[in-house]
Amino acid sequence: MPEVSRTMSSMLERLASLQRRRPIVGDVVLVAVLLLIGVASDAPRLESPTAGRVFTAALVLPLLWRRRWPVAVFAVMAVIAFAQWLVDVKAFGDAALLVALYGVAVSQPRRVALAAAAVLELGVLLATVRWGGDGVRAFVGLSGLATAAYVLGTSTRTRRALVDSLHERAERLERERDQQGQLSAAAERARIARELHDVVAHNVSVMIALADGASYAIDEDPARAKSAMRTASRTGRQALGELRRLLGVLRDSDGDAQLAPQPGLAQLDELLEDLRSAGVPVSYEVSGIPSAPLPAGLELAVFRIVQEALTNTLKHAGPGAEAHVRMIHGHDALEVEVLDTGNLRPHPPADGSAGLRGMRERAAVYDGELSAGPAPDGGWRVHLVLPLEAAMLSA
Repeated sequence: MPEVSRTMSSMLERLASLQRRRPIVGDVVLVAVLLLIGVASDAPRLESPTAGRVFTAALVLPLLWRRRWPVAVFAVMAVIAFAQWLVDVKAFGDAALLVALYGVAVSQPRRVALAAAAVLELGVLLATVRWGGDGVRAFVGLSGLATAAYVLGTSTRTRRALVDSLHERAERLERERDQQGQLSAAAERARIARELHDVVAHNVSVMIALADGASYAIDEDPARAKSAMRTASRTGRQALGELRRLLGVLRDSDGDAQLAPQPGLAQLDELLEDLRSAGVPVSYEVSGIPSAPLPAGLELAVFRIVQEALTNTLKHAGPGAEAHVRMIHGHDALEVEVLDTGNLRPHPPADGSAGLRGMRERAAVYDGELSAGPAPDGGWRVHLVLPLEAAMLSA
């Protein structure tokens, strides 16, 4: 007996697996099995075996279309079963109504499945009244089978809906992860491009100015030309070193790159000296004392903004221009102003320059405000205000 039970369980498992992989093949096998059992069981015990076989076939064959039209198939089978009851013909094919009810419960809303279950329960009552020997026991048994088919179908539908929602959620999370990765990569590319622009644009501008000055002074003042070329060489090496460090961080995947401190306010004097060596007089004025040490990121942002503003002065202000850098350490904010006296125009457009966009992006990181445009008395003015409270929180 245990061996028979194991064999039946194995057959049911294989049939369920086939049903999942190839639904139409599974339905054909199910219909064939029901027909064979119906023919074998109806023939010995029916007064009219031919009518029983006809009704069995009529009740079982519609199951081939139960996946496409579950409600219509159940309705057709219910009508056939009622006609069978009217002509008083018993047939094994009535069991196919349980499969049809399961199909409705799996695929349709709860109210439709309940309606189908009520129709089948009415059929159970009619069959019990006409053919049930032990009426109560037969009614309870058949009702139990109908209830089992309904409950199994609704539980399967609920489980499938849960699995589908989990798959949908997983796909949504995967899409969000990919989108977040793309946004992070875009932000990182923008940051790298900004750093490269600040490093290259400033140092190359200084080198060009020094080379031009050296070419003009090489005949009249060789010593000054020689000094300018040494400064250009030092600036080039400094730029190359910064580029190598930046590229080393990008290429190194193990975190072993040679890192160097990022420039801050302490390096502003060296930056201004480079501009003076390139022939642009620069004054520097500091007011107030920071109430607390400034974050390194904020100092880097201020350094790069001043660097870009002075680079624009060197590139666009023209000969004879002077620059003035003013920094005010307030209690609630840090204010920076870079003003040049150049009369040569145009300066870079306020919205179209990559350098100006980079300055605004750096200021926005710390909720700062940056304005750039012509000064009232001529020249060009870059004005930056960084709220210190937001800067401390960002740190």
